[in-house]
Amino acid sequence: MAKDSVKAAVKNILTEYLEQNNLRKTPERFAVLNAIYTINNHFTIRELGIWLEDHRFPVSIATLYNTINLLLKLKLVACHKLNTSTVYEASYGRGDTISQVCRVCGKSQEVKSPMVLKAVAETHLHRFRRSEFALYIYGTCSNCQARITRQKNKINKNKKK
Repeated sequence: MAKDSVKAAVKNILTEYLEQNNLRKTPERFAVLNAIYTINNHFTIRELGIWLEDHRFPVSIATLYNTINLLLKLKLVACHKLNTSTVYEASYGRGDTISQVCRVCGKSQEVKSPMVLKAVAETHLHRFRRSEFALYIYGTCSNCQARITRQKNKINKNKKK
């Protein structure tokens, strides 16, 4: 999906939900949603707040958390718990995806796995129609693993002295 059509679709989803639940359609909610779908990476709540301030739309931390929780409920945002923080990302319109996420640095990369895609496509789901899926594989990237190994080696070397 083109970026503009994704933004229009998520805006419609949010608008419909707010109208159906008699909630206010505040400019802050839509600014947060737009920012999330403009940022092309994972982000923390703090980074999202800074991004909004830099684009002349400061929002309170409470509004950020409340809006993120609403967008999580609507499945418009995905949340990843890392070792040192929690990061979020836009999740609508991605289709079937497999991502590897480093729990140390937060780096995420899409993985191509025809076997997994085929296995999911062929999986019989009882009384359920699948529309898309996202698989997240959490671990430690090679850069972080190398850094951790170097730190352990340094500590062990110092202990032997």
